[in-house]
Amino acid sequence: MSADFKWGILSTARIARSSFIPGVEATPGQRVVAVASRSAGRAAEMAEAHGIPNACEGYEALLADPNIDAIYNPLPNDLHVPWTVLAAKAGKHVLCEKPIAMTAAEAEELRAAQRESGRLIVEAFMVHHHPQWKMARQLIGDGRIGAVGAIQTAFTYRQKDPGDIRNRPETGGGGLYDIGCYAITTARAVFGAEPTRVFAAMDTDPEMCVDRLTSAIVEFPGGRHLTFTCATQLAKRQFCQILGETAHMTLPLPFNPPRDHAASIIIDDGSDLTGARSDIITVPAVDQFALEVQSFAHRARLCDAGDGAADADGSLNDDIANMRVIDALFRSGASGQWEPVG
Repeated sequence: MSADFKWGILSTARIARSSFIPGVEATPGQRVVAVASRSAGRAAEMAEAHGIPNACEGYEALLADPNIDAIYNPLPNDLHVPWTVLAAKAGKHVLCEKPIAMTAAEAEELRAAQRESGRLIVEAFMVHHHPQWKMARQLIGDGRIGAVGAIQTAFTYRQKDPGDIRNRPETGGGGLYDIGCYAITTARAVFGAEPTRVFAAMDTDPEMCVDRLTSAIVEFPGGRHLTFTCATQLAKRQFCQILGETAHMTLPLPFNPPRDHAASIIIDDGSDLTGARSDIITVPAVDQFALEVQSFAHRARLCDAGDGAADADGSLNDDIANMRVIDALFRSGASGQWEPVG
């Protein structure tokens, strides 16, 4: 077995160029060795720009390459499951961009594919690898803000190009799929529980027919709530506030802090409304994509060695659970009623 862990990329997606490839390049012992596109020209252009040895015309050619250990799948959302299944059947481990599927039922296909192939399949939620979230959960566990009762999150950007895949309903576009999923997965991790019911208000773009503004309440056991807003046609903004019995915690850049920018966790007991008595904890800058690919490669190597602990954290179970919440939110947006999760 080669010392290097070798990646192939399905498509020339922007996130692969801007985030995934730099993450691999920053991780010793890992290399991107091939990229595929339905256009030979686009594959060749990306390969030349990033020093990738092989450019493949067609995704099938990439999956057939015996020298590739794992596939990174940043295809449009509607292609996540079909090409992840094909990659696993071809003997490749797969790191698939979020959302891992269009529905929870579709995501269940990945569980079967993983069991049949023995390959590792993981949803690419890089936020779970950033130390600011690990620090936040540790501080909460240590009682720094008391019992958590509510989480408030916002994640917005402005993108009105009808040709962008995030604005096309047939490819799984819209704000909830693209960025609302971050609020859900991080809240589930903080609460350490699964929500029971949801309520969503959605505003759909009349021409592009995707949700451009979604605000939701996600209720967890014990009367705890996540409230969040995600939007694709508002000014760029993100934050997360975690409200406890004795203090509140704010993460100003909870989801994609620049790799060269330190993150902050702000704890305030509310005794001074100006925030003058806040405790600001600085988390050193990291490349969370590099941490993600490093973790994935380690688990894939354990899988190759026959170690069942490679997926002991049940990552696919977690991914499917997240999709169940998204399913319920879409049902609520259509019905205008509270909808149960599951």
